[in-house]
Parts: sequence; structure tokens; C-alpha cells
Amino acid sequence: MFAIAAAIVFGIAFLLDLLNASIGIGITALVALGLCLLALHQAGVGTAGVNTWRGYRTRTRR
Repeated sequence: MFAIAAAIVFGIAFLLDLLNASIGIGITALVALGLCLLALHQAGVGTAGVNTWRGYRTRTRR
């Protein structure tokens, strides 16, 4: 989820840089925001589901 948001922020920053446009916030701030979102994604924030971890006590074959 955070990776998608980071990609959108990076895309907006790239388009604003290409068009030499300004929306009141600098390109550097958008890049920093995108990097923060990527860091949250890499840390695993917002990616945990209900049944994603089963632990080490799964069924073993004997």
C-alpha cells in the first residue's frame, strides 16, 4: 500500500519537474515524502494480514 503511494508521489514529482510547475511544495519535499513511504513499506508497516504468519508449529510429515 505504501509502495503504491510512493510510486504516485514520485510520479507527481517527476511530472512537476518536467513541466517546471509548482504546486506550493518543492520537488525535494515530494521526493522526501516518497522515500519515507518506501521506508515504511520496507519496514513492513501496513502489510500485515490476519493469517500471514503461521509460526513454526505447522504439520510435519513423519
